[in-house]
Amino acid sequence: MAEDGGAHRVAVPDPHRGQPGRGAWLHPDPECLRLAERRRAFPRALRVRGSIDLSAVRAHLE
Repeated sequence: MAEDGGAHRVAVPDPHRGQPGRGAWLHPDPECLRLAERRRAFPRALRVRGSIDLSAVRAHLE
């Protein structure tokens, strides 16, 4: 789910589960995304350090 955009990591939605690599499950509910952000769940689940840009995931849920 995380693509490396240089030093900046971007999470991209993969609803058909076709992308290679590590992913993170999320209910299709904006409240679940807010809770996961607050708990810093994405960096832990994806095993990356630092922050992850979740704007594409947020747009997908809207």
